[in-house]
Amino acid sequence: MVPYKYVQWDPEKHGGKTSTFEQLFDLFQQLLQYTAGDAGEALNWLTQLDEHYDLTDSETGIGDFIEELKARGYLQENASSIEITAKTERSLRTRSLEEVFRQLRKGGTGRHPTPFEGKGDERLPETRPWKFGDDPHLLNITDTLSNSYRRSGLDDWSLEEEDYVLHQTHHQSNQSTVLMIDLSHSMILYGEDRITPARKTAMALSELILRRYAKDTLDIVAFGDDAWEVSIKDLPYLQVGPYHTNTRAGLQRAREILRRRKNRNKQIFMITDGKPSCHFDKGRLYKNVFGLDRKIVNKVLDEAVVCRREGITITTFMIARDPYLQGFVRQLTEANHGRAYYADLNNLGEFLFEDYVRNRRKRLH
Repeated sequence: MVPYKYVQWDPEKHGGKTSTFEQLFDLFQQLLQYTAGDAGEALNWLTQLDEHYDLTDSETGIGDFIEELKARGYLQENASSIEITAKTERSLRTRSLEEVFRQLRKGGTGRHPTPFEGKGDERLPETRPWKFGDDPHLLNITDTLSNSYRRSGLDDWSLEEEDYVLHQTHHQSNQSTVLMIDLSHSMILYGEDRITPARKTAMALSELILRRYAKDTLDIVAFGDDAWEVSIKDLPYLQVGPYHTNTRAGLQRAREILRRRKNRNKQIFMITDGKPSCHFDKGRLYKNVFGLDRKIVNKVLDEAVVCRREGITITTFMIARDPYLQGFVRQLTEANHGRAYYADLNNLGEFLFEDYVRNRRKRLH
């Protein structure tokens, strides 16, 4: 037996030591999450942290770190400003994916299972008799041979059509998703930063789909007084504006996008913290921030019904605990036959990820 000698962990000898650049870069990315991709502000905060906590040693400083960021292609300097590059945007999406979903178990092969059995890639323990035209790679060898031995015995062994059994499989489905993000002013009110977790979740979901679900589609819709599409590369820069909440316009834009998609499975994920407070009425913006205005709410519920008729499930991720607003979310969910989660800011990504991967959406008939 080979003897083993256990010693105290030494980073210098056994590896695992993180370089100063990697430590600073990790902190820089965290700061970029809070500054909505503003590199100048993030570097200013990093400099202040260095002054207070001595993040760099006597030989290097934040200036050297900035020059290395430029050399590695993470920063680019213009005439009047310094900006992050596309490489940094990808790095932020990757970091968001790792941060949001770190505690979740690893997924499967990168496709969404449905509750229906049939042709697919994921084998089930259950079996069924073979039929002409079935895929031979699904053959259950053990059960097939057992059937043959029971029928013919060892002395006169043979295989007949009736002996063959195959594994059942899950259908695999492609998904078209529109992620709606509320950019109304309430997302930063009351001393709580709600937009940063929403932005981080959007980046994580987009990176997940780009990496593992190549046949799926993800579109981003931001909504405030109106609704507009946002490209994936612009996600790090999403900021709250002086907006009311036009939920109806967001749902309309999302539905228009999904109508163009070829996938049969279509859904809307909506991240919001507040009630609908405006909508367009005969070309003019009607606003009411006091209470739940039935003129506004009823238009949103009408849109939810239209989504239901078009086979689009709405899943609402409510990041506010106001019982008054939860009543509106219940109405929306009932009208659409959808789902709602009352998520904390710390676990918003986990809620959304689990719902997306498990594909627990209702199938409408």
